[in-house]
Amino acid sequence: MVVFDKPHALTDAPFHYCPGCTHGIVHRLVAEVIDELGIEGKTVGIAPVGCSVLAYNYFNCDMIEASHGRAPAVATGVKRAEPDNIVFTYQDLASIGMAETVHSAARNENITVIFINNAIYGMTGGQMAPTSLPGQVTQTSPYGRDVTQCGYPVKVCELLSQLDGAEYLERVAVNNVKNVKNAKKAIKKAFQNQIDGKGFSLVEVISSCPTNWGLTPQNALKWIEEKMIPYYPLGVYKDRSAAKEETK
Repeated sequence: MVVFDKPHALTDAPFHYCPGCTHGIVHRLVAEVIDELGIEGKTVGIAPVGCSVLAYNYFNCDMIEASHGRAPAVATGVKRAEPDNIVFTYQDLASIGMAETVHSAARNENITVIFINNAIYGMTGGQMAPTSLPGQVTQTSPYGRDVTQCGYPVKVCELLSQLDGAEYLERVAVNNVKNVKNAKKAIKKAFQNQIDGKGFSLVEVISSCPTNWGLTPQNALKWIEEKMIPYYPLGVYKDRSAAKEETK
């Protein structure tokens, strides 16, 4: 039997998430990265409003609860006041919080943003979100998302990639072992960029919500593979450091 030690950066508090929700996987990846980089004592996390509102219970680093969507603004204030600290946000941000995210990226604030994209509003009952897929059934789109009435989903990495300020943008998923490993690499790079003073890094994580999707945990992971990833392709959308290396 393989035994995995709990990262020190995670507390002993049991996660409150629904069975099959992949928030817990992403929490562990963030905690493992904090451990490996040896930054727990100077890391400040900004918790959101949403399913991960209780994130402050799960990380051993200092945590601040932000108003809904305002995590990038709070993170900016913390980082500017204490530039030696490592500051990350953990949030959904494609609706409330979009402005704060866009302007933080445009200014190339030296923060790390972990964006959870599960294509729905989970905590408040499963309403259609800005990232809900065309035709997706939710509590507020019982006949499926009608793009003629509601517009098309917001592709955050593609949107932010048009900004000159953003340093690093990558979309990952946590629906299988390979993707989980790649997600950890991206999260570690986003934190390392901040340590190196490179600026704004965002990792978008395609995540599951079995309860509000009306699927079993297993089928939710299949839905990510068959529906979400084709619409939200994985990969690096911007990496200014890599681009500079290629031009040398």
